[in-house]
Amino acid sequence: MTDTIQSRAAAAGLRMTAPRRVIARVLDAATDHPDAEALLARASRIDPRISLATVYRTVKLFEEEGILEKHTFGDGRARYESADAAHHDHLIDMATGQVIEFVDPEIEALQEKIAKRLGYRLVGHRLSLFGERIAPR
Repeated sequence: MTDTIQSRAAAAGLRMTAPRRVIARVLDAATDHPDAEALLARASRIDPRISLATVYRTVKLFEEEGILEKHTFGDGRARYESADAAHHDHLIDMATGQVIEFVDPEIEALQEKIAKRLGYRLVGHRLSLFGERIAPR
């Protein structure tokens, strides 16, 4: 990533209040796909005055500006990641909720092939796989 969520928000002309800067910093530091409650917990360690409503308003604003991507992984929670992350797909562990990012050239090629066969040029996609860990033998 060459720039930060905060710098992209400022470049988009968004007013960067102190709470928005904290939330942007927390999002930049995230190595997972946090939901609003996780963002609040992390942001509150920096500024305990930040509310859940502020987190929701901020992630919605960042999403509308194309700075964040919102994902729903079937658990009823919206999760967020930077929109400038390199393309990847997701595998969600159904037992733990862990989100595993992966890239597979065969899947990418197959998606292109399917789109072409159906008469389309693929311009984007999101792939989320849901699985249960197999016990080792």
